Amino acid sequence: MFDDFLIRALLAGCAVAAVAGPLGAFVVWRRMAYFGSTLSHAALLGIALGLLTGINTMLGVMLVSLIVALLMSLPHWRHKNDLLSEDTLLGILAHGSLALGLVAVAFLEDVRFDLNVFLFGDILAVTRSDLYWLYGGGAGVAIILIFMWRPLLSSTVHEELSIVEGVPVQTFRLVYVLVLAGVVALAMKVVGILLVTSLLIIPAATARPLSCTPEQMGILASVFGCLSVAGGLWGSANYNTPSGPSIVLAALVLFLAVRLFASFKRSV
Repeated sequence: MFDDFLIRALLAGCAVAAVAGPLGAFVVWRRMAYFGSTLSHAALLGIALGLLTGINTMLGVMLVSLIVALLMSLPHWRHKNDLLSEDTLLGILAHGSLALGLVAVAFLEDVRFDLNVFLFGDILAVTRSDLYWLYGGGAGVAIILIFMWRPLLSSTVHEELSIVEGVPVQTFRLVYVLVLAGVVALAMKVVGILLVTSLLIIPAATARPLSCTPEQMGILASVFGCLSVAGGLWGSANYNTPSGPSIVLAALVLFLAVRLFASFKRSV
């Protein structure tokens, strides 16, 4: 019989994995892995601001992540004649926000908290109120993603053709990165801010060789994400390992197993 905290942890992890899978597919298709890493680095600043101002830390992370996502979506950041490439700007913003967050944490002398919980997640400490946050936010993300799936997929495949067809590419890109920022904030509780990008990328990359359609890849990414959560929690409970890194390690094992299977299938 499972303990209540393990059931809550499994429900929380699956809630995040279910929405992170399809979003992660777009991260892989659009080569936006560094963008997700930038958002996760900025999350520490949101935690510090939340603790300094007394608001909910998840709300603080979401607010800062949304601001960073909005800044990176502004057209002037990606001007073609700019000497700085987009990945350089992302690196500046990622490490700058991380440094600012660490400096802000230094001012929290009167606030007692465990930084490792935020860095590597604490899924075993998920409460019922956290589940409401996760499932409410996950449902909102799912509805938005269903609504914009086709135009976002069209702009991912061929952006210029989508513009010619009248698709508001920049608007959908902005909505996508804002939703991605929200998922980063939600996933912080599960795997922590240092590992959150892995929950977006690894399940999607695992699903890619087994998928024939974009929709199939999104669904399989969610399934592999949920399996990673279940496997990581099992390993954490049996071997007393940190839950967040265990989930990522389970995702990595699945990725390697699928890759070996795909290589064997091609050779045959």
